Amino acid sequence: MHSVCFKIGEFPIHWFGVMMALGFLSALASWTLLGKKEGRDFNYCSDMLFWIMVAGIIGARAAYVISDFRTFMERPVTILYVHRGGLIYYGGFIGAGLALYFFSKFRREKFMSVVDFVMTSVPLGHVFGRIGCFMNGCCYGSEYSGLLSVTYPRASLPWDNQLYAGKIAADAKCSLAVYPVQLYEALFNLLLYFLLVWAYRNRKVDGRITALYLITYPVGRFLLEFYRGDERMRWCMGLSVAQIISIGLFALGLAIWFLSRREKDSVPANRS
Repeated sequence: MHSVCFKIGEFPIHWFGVMMALGFLSALASWTLLGKKEGRDFNYCSDMLFWIMVAGIIGARAAYVISDFRTFMERPVTILYVHRGGLIYYGGFIGAGLALYFFSKFRREKFMSVVDFVMTSVPLGHVFGRIGCFMNGCCYGSEYSGLLSVTYPRASLPWDNQLYAGKIAADAKCSLAVYPVQLYEALFNLLLYFLLVWAYRNRKVDGRITALYLITYPVGRFLLEFYRGDERMRWCMGLSVAQIISIGLFALGLAIWFLSRREKDSVPANRS
């Protein structure tokens, strides 16, 4: 896989940036179609997307910088090199959540109603994001030489890290074979997208779509973390930071689910 999609003169356009843009656009298209019956038109969705995009990228980059703080302090200017990859999803998730809170207040809408609507397309955008990671070489899998394994070219991130670890020679043309874990997660997110859209169209109370996402995605992320080959910060019991956050979000999802169930039970039977 090669990280550069094409060049404009001498300026490289990276796959990661292309896929990130496609992810945002796909989410916008999905929201626009889904929101037609609710008065959430293109202008509404595009305004919302702008704030999600800004806050999400800042949050995702901040989380990545914090995870490798020493390296970035040696060359602070590289903090701005977002086009080269280096975004942590959960950081973007938190940043986007804060943006949605203020957006809902400005629009005078129920926060959970807006979050449910947004959550339907989060996995779809994530599909493109993980494909971008796959092409870029970041978030790569652990060593694996079986069916569907992939290798990365010389000077790619997996190649560099394996060379530094003494696993390959300096004249190696490609990295050792690894799991295409980014594509596994992309497929998982695509299936989750269809599930959330179906659930949204059949929802009975606010909060259920958000709860369903928080219950489902962290489970997949927790399991896929075991197949990651890039350097991971590990805390309690050898679990990565992402796995610990996944446990927390799963618990939050259960709490929202049961709270929304109580709200549903309190709604009068004759309410339309």
